[in-house]
Amino acid sequence: MKGKLAAPSSIALALGTLFGLGLFNLGYGEGWAYLIDNPVYCANCHVMQGHLDSYMKSSHHAVATCNDCHLRHDPIGKWLTKADNGFFHSVAFTTGWFPDPIRIKPRNRRVTQAACLHCHKQTVNALLPAHEGGDVLLCARCHTDVGHALR
Repeated sequence: MKGKLAAPSSIALALGTLFGLGLFNLGYGEGWAYLIDNPVYCANCHVMQGHLDSYMKSSHHAVATCNDCHLRHDPIGKWLTKADNGFFHSVAFTTGWFPDPIRIKPRNRRVTQAACLHCHKQTVNALLPAHEGGDVLLCARCHTDVGHALR
C-alpha cells in the first residue's frame, strides 16, 4: 500500500513545484509581460535591452511591434508561440542558461520569416517559389537591420 501512495504524492510534489515556479516567474520575472503587446515590456530582461534600443532605431518601430514580427499571425499559432517562448525564456532567464548576446532559434526564425511574408506578400510575391516548400532566402539575410537597426 505504501508504494501506491508514493507515486501520487511524488506527482503532486512535482506539479506543485512547477506551479510554484510558474507563479514565481509570472511575478518576479514579469511573465505577465507576455500578455501585453508593448515593446517596452519585451525588454523586461536585461539581455533584451539592446534589442529594444535597436528596434526603436529601426524602420519598423512605427509600424510593427515585437509581436507583429516574432509571433505567428493566426490566433492559435500566436498563443502556442507565446507559450513556447514563455516557457523556454522562463527556464533560460531563471537559470541563466542562455547565450549572451541572446540569439534567435531556428523555429523562431521561421516564425519571423512568415511574419515578413505576411506583411509584405504583395511586394515579394514574385520572388517566392512557384510551389510550396521551394527554396527561398530568409528576408533577414539581406535586410539585417529592418527590425533591429545596427545589430
